Amino acid sequence: MNISEQRLTCAQARELDMVDYLSKLGHQPYKVSNNNYWYLSPLRTEKTASFKVNRKLNRWYDHGTGKGGNIIDFGVLYHHCTIAELLQSILGNFCFRQAGFHRQDLSDTENRLIIQQDFMIGSTALLSYLQQCKIPYQIANLYCREIRYQSKGKIYYSIGFKNDAGGYELRNQYFKNSSSPKGITTIKNGSEKVAVFEGFFDFLSFLVVHTNDPSFNWDCCILNSLSFFENARPVLAQYEAIHLFLDNDQAGQNCSRYALQSDKRYIDESHLYAGYKDLNEWIVGRGNYLQLITEISRLNSLLNPVNC
Repeated sequence: MNISEQRLTCAQARELDMVDYLSKLGHQPYKVSNNNYWYLSPLRTEKTASFKVNRKLNRWYDHGTGKGGNIIDFGVLYHHCTIAELLQSILGNFCFRQAGFHRQDLSDTENRLIIQQDFMIGSTALLSYLQQCKIPYQIANLYCREIRYQSKGKIYYSIGFKNDAGGYELRNQYFKNSSSPKGITTIKNGSEKVAVFEGFFDFLSFLVVHTNDPSFNWDCCILNSLSFFENARPVLAQYEAIHLFLDNDQAGQNCSRYALQSDKRYIDESHLYAGYKDLNEWIVGRGNYLQLITEISRLNSLLNPVNC
């Protein structure tokens, strides 16, 4: 199914993954039990999570109101709109995977995007892109590769960041993409602390902040998509302190609040780049790279709280 067409049918909309849809709206599950995802109801105010999504069935039920149904039933109630308005909203503002992603129904994606070659980053355009993002080549080259891949019969190249499952997050100046399988990326240094990021450019920006700190050795977890936060929690559970560097948007902040409520080991660090969408935007917004370096010592003291 191609949801990028100019018209989205009700049948197509009902196939979209309800959990991903809620994540795009900024709602993260309070707990997950097998196929059941429990939320504080997005439709009303409550203190106990009683809104359930069965991801296998892709259906929801709000125990507080006795209402339930499919994604269209939810969207009409949530947005207070007509079905036609909802379909246009989904088409224009959301891009998320279809239900069934976890059943590994990825053959169509794999046929459209084929990794052909990976090597050290060397293309002028990609080096310029790194420079615009204030990421030194020496840092990017440690964790990224230049990826040549085929998509719909054409050859493209991007900066590639590999996940633990073997797929790549792909970025260049013009678009974002990814190859299957998708998943999180973990960087192990033997630390009892871990830093969590939504995307790999925030991770690289974090390393920039610690350029002059050779003793810094936190582990890192890059989600590569906020929807993988629940998948990452068993990995994060082994650490004594879990520092969240998520985006300063509604989805990122809701996820941070959800994490802090569920486990006291989580620490929200987004205040360090307040006023910016994410850590990389903060670094770019500093303007002069040398000015950033002068602030590293101050940031290091903030990033290493005594009570951790």
